[in-house]
Amino acid sequence: MDTPKSKKIEVITPAYRMHSQSFLNVLEGISEDDALKRIKNTTNHIVWMAGNFVNMRYSLGWVLGMKDEDPYSELFFQGKALDETKKYPSLEELKKNFHEISPKVYQRLLDVTDEELEELFEIGMNIPYVKETKLNFAGMCIGREDYLCGQIGLMRRILDYPGMKYEVDETLTY
Repeated sequence: MDTPKSKKIEVITPAYRMHSQSFLNVLEGISEDDALKRIKNTTNHIVWMAGNFVNMRYSLGWVLGMKDEDPYSELFFQGKALDETKKYPSLEELKKNFHEISPKVYQRLLDVTDEELEELFEIGMNIPYVKETKLNFAGMCIGREDYLCGQIGLMRRILDYPGMKYEVDETLTY
């Protein structure tokens, strides 16, 4: 197991890696057509959920000082509402972006220092018990990824796909 420089981020790195695995597992076998289906026209589609997940990876990298830009930021940044008038990328395109950004962000998580993580980062939530730091932003990203994988898992079942498998690909190192 990789050892991060920061003791504070040690709780984040295993979750980050598990979410990488869960993201790929939950999308396994979903057709591009089904990935654009909405339930009663009220839910987001799987493509939107997957795109928001990938955007969280880019956002975390950006907050930690990386310069990589999400090519689909205008569709997903800050959970932007689904817009049916826009063309969304395919799941394959999103997976490609996921594989490009995720190892870079993981390496950055390993390299970040406690001092950097304590830097203020205004999230704009204005919740009195949430100190707006880079560390807490990283934690919120992990929470959002959990939520999105759960939503995609539910959509799998609604669309008559089998439940997500929890197999681990040991070659996935991020």
